[in-house]
Amino acid sequence: MADDEQLVQVEVVGVRQHLVDDELVVLLLDPAAELFVPILIGPTEATAIASAQAGIVPRRPMTHDLLCDVVAALGSAVATVEITELRQGVFHAALVLASGVRVDSRASDAIAVAVRVGCPVLCAAEVVAVAGIEASDGPSEQEVERFRAFLEQVSAEDFLTGQEPGDPGTHDEDTEEDAGDDPEQRPGA
Repeated sequence: MADDEQLVQVEVVGVRQHLVDDELVVLLLDPAAELFVPILIGPTEATAIASAQAGIVPRRPMTHDLLCDVVAALGSAVATVEITELRQGVFHAALVLASGVRVDSRASDAIAVAVRVGCPVLCAAEVVAVAGIEASDGPSEQEVERFRAFLEQVSAEDFLTGQEPGDPGTHDEDTEEDAGDDPEQRPGA
């Protein structure tokens, strides 16, 4: 990778299964650009990334654990992981050791190592620009609070009447059986 190419730090959001075609992806987030970079990965790498993020330590070292142990045994460390380019639909990466040595890697393997050692994951800005998809905001804090307030007021009977809690015409204490079948006799009618 050229020294003048700009890298941005991304967060490893996690592994997701694409619902349409059952493919596994690891999602990287560029928080500054609010873009996700989805990278297709295999089931082995998906398991390696997800288990490391969950803090699961296998009884015996798996391949990515072994690689981390070998690097440490040689007196070095993985300083950063870089997603360097996207060529013909394939993400290329490098492990950058503390000594400055760069080791070519598949992106999925590099990310699996990064989540184990806790090093930063950097991505070429060009890759983020080309492969990034807009991060759709989840519900706003205000929407979440409104929903919580709704849940505090709702009861099973509200779903039977089809009215929102607190709407005029709702009857929290009287049910339709108590008020009879005549709409004129129901409270608030």
